[in-house]
Amino acid sequence: MFFTLKRRKGMDYKWISPPIMLFLMSIIPSMWILELQHQMNKSIDLQCQKLNSMDNWRSIVHSVMNSTMENENFMDSLKLLSSVCDDDWILVLHQILLILLIVGKWLLPVGGGVTRDKLAQLLLCFVGTAADILEFTTETLTDIQNILPLVYLILAVWTWSMLQFPLQISVVKSTPEECSEGQSDSLLKKHRSEIWNIVQSLFIQDGPFLLVRLMIMIFFEILHPMLVFFTVKNFLMIILNLYYLCVICQDHRASASPVP
Repeated sequence: MFFTLKRRKGMDYKWISPPIMLFLMSIIPSMWILELQHQMNKSIDLQCQKLNSMDNWRSIVHSVMNSTMENENFMDSLKLLSSVCDDDWILVLHQILLILLIVGKWLLPVGGGVTRDKLAQLLLCFVGTAADILEFTTETLTDIQNILPLVYLILAVWTWSMLQFPLQISVVKSTPEECSEGQSDSLLKKHRSEIWNIVQSLFIQDGPFLLVRLMIMIFFEILHPMLVFFTVKNFLMIILNLYYLCVICQDHRASASPVP
């Protein structure tokens, strides 16, 4: 923060956001430990409270409020909160992590070459990306039972997909110098944002998600309608992105060819 305010005059970096990267480096190992401990010590606790109805929420809030008003110690309040099922706590933590990333990116200084309208587009993309990542981790980890290598694989793919948040290559605006040195005909220079979005979908999100889901269905013979739906969705996203890449290349080739 001091370096950004003092040396960079409040401007963030152009290609990557160090605060978000440092935040992910500090929080992802904790999420790994939490998920692995839960998977290795998974047990069915019939006494835990599910956060799936308003009545359960009211009972927890009323219990905490009553313990506070009756001057009970802090540990008693923690015991009440610990009665919530582990799956619900982990889901809440995943949701809070993604919400903090989106809100934090909104509040951070704008990087060089990033306009405010591009930042708004990036935040809208982050909302959809966060929803896909949350569904991938929660639904996929729920499908598998006591398959520890697959848990490692899913967490590794989840970690890889989280790298989309500190990167802002797709919204960096080209500088006038880049367009005035005869490089405007370059495909990468002209369509940098579009190409990066395609690469991001193929190799960081939809591609790895599709491979993991196909592995679950083929090798572990786990099959249900939601898994099939999201597998087809990832496949369609890859096909559409490849089609979009072909359209970009054809349009660029047509515009670069000399007019007779």
